[in-house]
Amino acid sequence: MRWEVRVTVRLKEGLNDPEGRVIESALRNLGYAVENLKVPKYFEFELESDNPEREVEEMCRRLLANPVIHTYEYRIEKVS
Repeated sequence: MRWEVRVTVRLKEGLNDPEGRVIESALRNLGYAVENLKVPKYFEFELESDNPEREVEEMCRRLLANPVIHTYEYRIEKVS
């Protein structure tokens, strides 16, 4: 079966997000009152698999996220 997968990877709460800080600062300089801006990573792909849940979980643990500093979530939908 073919699946559409969306994975979002975020830094764990309390960890420094330098890219987020820079963007937040730039937005503030433009006059926007933003706070706590974070920059997650987003992956979107199609997967041919009989067990997509297992494979996506494995991909996240092995490559897409570092479990020491990241949390992740994913959504898997069957391609019509």
